[in-house]
Amino acid sequence: MVASQEDTDFWFEAVKDVKSEKRRNIVIDKKNPAVKIKPHQQYAVKQEFSTYSKDVDDFEGGIDKATLKRFKKEEFAIEAVLDLHGLTEDAAFEKVDNFIPQCYNQGKRCIVIVTGKGLSVHEGEDIFTPKGILRKQVPQWLNMPRLRGMILVYKHPSERLGGQGALYILLRRNKDLS
Repeated sequence: MVASQEDTDFWFEAVKDVKSEKRRNIVIDKKNPAVKIKPHQQYAVKQEFSTYSKDVDDFEGGIDKATLKRFKKEEFAIEAVLDLHGLTEDAAFEKVDNFIPQCYNQGKRCIVIVTGKGLSVHEGEDIFTPKGILRKQVPQWLNMPRLRGMILVYKHPSERLGGQGALYILLRRNKDLS
């Protein structure tokens, strides 16, 4: 398609006051001050994602059949519970990142992390906004190399223990405590 003379004249009239800038692809916004950098904090990184999974449905080995059967039947007594209701993703990550090592170092075997199902819609929120961010993120966090070594297996428990809004986790035995 070729532009008509009328279109070309209109274009040149529209851009006649525009001046060329030698520096290209630079946006200068003098209204906003410079970004302040927060001091570095030392903690695990959430983005350490691995396709390796300790979910009972994906589990292939490393546990004897009797223990796996007891775990699937939820026969292990729950020794600690972490409830993440009402927390932001960053705050929840920090809690999980501290909770798992703490329980492992105390010699606890079976724990539950309650994420919630994420079904509630708050006033003014779009009903199509995805819900249950923690329900999706926590299993990924459990598969991070830092935490994966402490966890034997996990699954979503029966409804009496929270169903899809919780994770039933069996930790490895801490041989340093024996």
